[in-house]
Amino acid sequence: MSIGYASIYLENEKCVGCTRCMQRCPTEAIRIRDGKATILRERCVDCGECIRVCPRHAMKARVDTLSEALGKYKYTIALPAQALYGQFPGVRTRAPILEGLLRIGFDSVFEVAAAAEVMSAVTHYELNYGSIPHPIITTDCPVILRIVRIRFPSLLPHLLNYRSPMEVAARWSKRLAMKETGLSEEDIGCVYISPCPAKCAGAKAALGTARPAITGVVSIAEVAPRLTAVMGDIDDHERYAQAGAAGVSWAISGGQSSAAGEPNHLAASGIENIIGILEALEDGKLSHVDLIELNACYPGCVGGALAVENPFIAKARLQQMMRDFAPPLPPSDCPREDMRWEKTPTASSALRLDKDVSVAMEKMEQIRRITESLPGIDCGACGSPKCRAFAEDIVAGRAEAGMCLFSDKNDKDK
Repeated sequence: MSIGYASIYLENEKCVGCTRCMQRCPTEAIRIRDGKATILRERCVDCGECIRVCPRHAMKARVDTLSEALGKYKYTIALPAQALYGQFPGVRTRAPILEGLLRIGFDSVFEVAAAAEVMSAVTHYELNYGSIPHPIITTDCPVILRIVRIRFPSLLPHLLNYRSPMEVAARWSKRLAMKETGLSEEDIGCVYISPCPAKCAGAKAALGTARPAITGVVSIAEVAPRLTAVMGDIDDHERYAQAGAAGVSWAISGGQSSAAGEPNHLAASGIENIIGILEALEDGKLSHVDLIELNACYPGCVGGALAVENPFIAKARLQQMMRDFAPPLPPSDCPREDMRWEKTPTASSALRLDKDVSVAMEKMEQIRRITESLPGIDCGACGSPKCRAFAEDIVAGRAEAGMCLFSDKNDKDK
């Protein structure tokens, strides 16, 4: 199974080859060649770390514009990510945000948080009665799925094998819209308002889903200023709210575990932290935990690279907002029968040296020998993030030994 749709791309003319993105990438998917960054697409997990650190704003996320998303279908549903609610100073409830989405062109609004509440109940059931080996790893964050496939394939059986709330929300809202409008499914669009590049990719090509129901993705960064311009005279009466605090809390690290009612859980966010947790799990150190909730963005989806507010301010706003929420409405016509993945994600071949095991072992030995001959300072001057990555690039034919600026000096010193 391929990695699928990729949302990160480079605006080549803005890149100066500074190496910051390369040094930051958690899967070593970036190289500097001819003074420009290049992305090894099969390794990229769309986490957005490169977008955060690029001083020239050369790294971008491939999303739809609002005008593109609104112009394709007879009826278009907005699917706001929970993180959207924390982006606006002085906004105390969801009401101005949800009604504002109608004012900027959407025909209806359906909260992803409502689907998250249903998925919380599903997670609770799976923890207590399901067959997935514990600890179960949450899969709402697409980065986790991709990192497990690329770097930790032995953990694939631990993945919670259900669709993401945004995909469930799209299917659910389409069913309701078809009943209300009489339109066919082909005439109804579902546009996810995303806080991060990974969810853009996850919406367009959801792992485990053959045909995603989401038809478009726009960024919070584009939608937020449009909403600010139209929300001023909207009161706080929540006419369009469908979810309670449990579903909205998924935007903050630890919220999903709490919503599922699992006390014996571990929640971690931030790319280095989640990799450390996955390494510990692979080493057998977390067998006492039942649920592991992981988010690549810190401190949860409120910290997404496509959000506009400081993540800790957004988190505080959400927490204050959730204190005043009314109880959630009972689920109506939720498509429970097709919540599980249609396809089981398999291990990625991104790090495979060769299909032939004997050839792969020979290449591994070559990489070891080359790595030992290099200075070991991981300076990145060669255009690879680390000396071992440079050795891998040499063996793979992506680099030449002479590209190391310090190997000749080391040879002379000896």
